[in-house]
Amino acid sequence: MRILVIGAGALGGYFGARLLAAGRDVTFLVRPKRAEALARGGLVVKSKVGDLHLPAPPTVTSERLNGPYDLIIVSCKAYDLDGAVESFAPAVGKSSIIIPLLNGLRHLDVLNARFGEKNVFGGQCAISAALSADGEILHMTDLHTLSFGEQTRTRSERRAEIVGALLGAGFDAEHSDNILQAMWEKWVMIATTAGATCLMRASIGDIVAVGASGVVMRLLDEASAIAAKQGFEPRPAYIERVRSILTTPGSPLMASMVRDIERGARTEGDHILGDLLGRVPGGEVPILLSTAYAHVKSYEARQAREAASR
Repeated sequence: MRILVIGAGALGGYFGARLLAAGRDVTFLVRPKRAEALARGGLVVKSKVGDLHLPAPPTVTSERLNGPYDLIIVSCKAYDLDGAVESFAPAVGKSSIIIPLLNGLRHLDVLNARFGEKNVFGGQCAISAALSADGEILHMTDLHTLSFGEQTRTRSERRAEIVGALLGAGFDAEHSDNILQAMWEKWVMIATTAGATCLMRASIGDIVAVGASGVVMRLLDEASAIAAKQGFEPRPAYIERVRSILTTPGSPLMASMVRDIERGARTEGDHILGDLLGRVPGGEVPILLSTAYAHVKSYEARQAREAASR
């Protein structure tokens, strides 16, 4: 099975590296600069579950794609999706399967419209990873789960091949018969985490330390209510697990959106907070989620103003 991984950053690079190390036929679609860096220094993963150093991993740039590929794993930032789609479109054949690992759900509409729902699985990952200044992938916990499944909850012709390719590849691969439920639940959690830690500019542990966990729980309730009204109420066991994570004393957990703001970078505020608020029935106003979104949008407005004045 030919596998194309879009990008070789923290997510695509991590899961692609594990697949490549497990003997899968993997190619990374990257920009020329990243291709040159990988050719020089290889693909490096630093992880407590096992380091990897893969010299000169197979790469391709968009103008040299020789598709079709059987499986395409998309792991770009949500705001880069349109450009990514144009770059990998030549790799998509009639029987190709695309697994996106993006935040929110807007990307499914984009991919379905371009390639057809039968070619697009739902997907999500649970991992804490980052790209270092030297281009190494830093895997910071032992959590590394990739979940995937058909959007329609019916068995696709290629299910067995996809499952076979992803299982036993050095990370936890889970095929889900209800992937949209899992994606909504993750959306609820990341919107809560991003909303709370952006508003406070602090980690979950810091918020707990000042007795403000109630704010986080109110955000969780608001996000959960939106999911429920869309027909995807988070399951009780999931909510209990999230409550435990978001009230842990000393937890360093902080949304990547906070770090984006602190370094003056672009954020996924529209995709994580804005799109969720866009699902709210008319007349209802989730106060804390709306405030968190306004916080992020105000930051973006300031960034735009300062850029225009340079």
